[in-house]
Amino acid sequence: MAGEPVSLPAWQALTEEQSRRWVEVLDHVADALGPGAVSVVIDGGVAHAAVVADRLADRLRASGRPCTRLGDGTPGAEQDSRRADSTPDSVTVADGSGWLARPPTGKWDVVVWLRTPPVGTAANGGRGPGCDIVIDLHDPTWPVIRHLSDRLAPHDRWYLSESRAFFATRAATWDTKFGDDLPAYAAAVTEADLLTGGVVVDIGCGTGRALPALRDAVGPYGIVIGLDLTPQMLTAARGHARRAAAELILGDARNLPFADASVDAVFAAGLLTHLPDPEAGLRELARITRPGGRLVLFHPSGRAALAARHGRPLRPDEPLAETPLRRSTAHTGWHLTVYDDPAHRFFATATRRDA
Repeated sequence: MAGEPVSLPAWQALTEEQSRRWVEVLDHVADALGPGAVSVVIDGGVAHAAVVADRLADRLRASGRPCTRLGDGTPGAEQDSRRADSTPDSVTVADGSGWLARPPTGKWDVVVWLRTPPVGTAANGGRGPGCDIVIDLHDPTWPVIRHLSDRLAPHDRWYLSESRAFFATRAATWDTKFGDDLPAYAAAVTEADLLTGGVVVDIGCGTGRALPALRDAVGPYGIVIGLDLTPQMLTAARGHARRAAAELILGDARNLPFADASVDAVFAAGLLTHLPDPEAGLRELARITRPGGRLVLFHPSGRAALAARHGRPLRPDEPLAETPLRRSTAHTGWHLTVYDDPAHRFFATATRRDA
């Protein structure tokens, strides 16, 4: 029925690749729980929370971890009895807002939030209150972890696989969906006033929509490089790269394959909000940029418009909010020179300070 949430497909309905994706996500969550007794509640995605909780409990048991499953969403005598039967080493897994409000031992150790598409007028695109893990379930066959608290697991345990998983399934249709943004990219690059003949790198280049404009900006004797974490995105970028005479590199924005002070400008569209530590990302961008070089941060939608599209509130502490961005750029070797955030785009530039 239109407007109703899509159910999670049964295991037997998944392809082998989809099953592996589910197992990888569940293993990341299980590994993040740590040893000893842990209580976990899964909320958000009303139609999915019970199934995800069941799958996590099954995965924990399959690995030899004792697990008590508290279900039905609304606590009652039966759940209280099952909770009492848990051992000191058990992981307790519950689902739903009823359990979220009634933790077994004063507070939940881990809160998992399922991010799903808006249903009717209700939006579930943001992050639940006090959550430790966010799992994107816009595609019920392809879960992706979008946030995992530092206190549970370091970024290196989950960021690479989850970022690639998020973008891999979107690469083939990205330009079809967002192709109308090309003029906005060209306008942003023109406004950035990049150095003719310089070296410019598009970090997180995706399908390469900025590459032709970057070539026009630096001219025929400049060097244009596109770097992305996801092989499927670079495959989709080949057409733009060929037209722009640009080189494509598979790489991680957190550990860039460039020497110190080796580029004249960095272009980053939508990058910072995808990094687990935006300030560390800015510091790495500063490392490769020569003193006086340019950083261009861009998105073809303003922050408020993008938040509304994703069904989440706009928060003043977000990495691209003006005060946090001024603070983080100042801390990482940049001087923020332009900040512009109207509805139709986000655009900011910064200059690399002398070391």
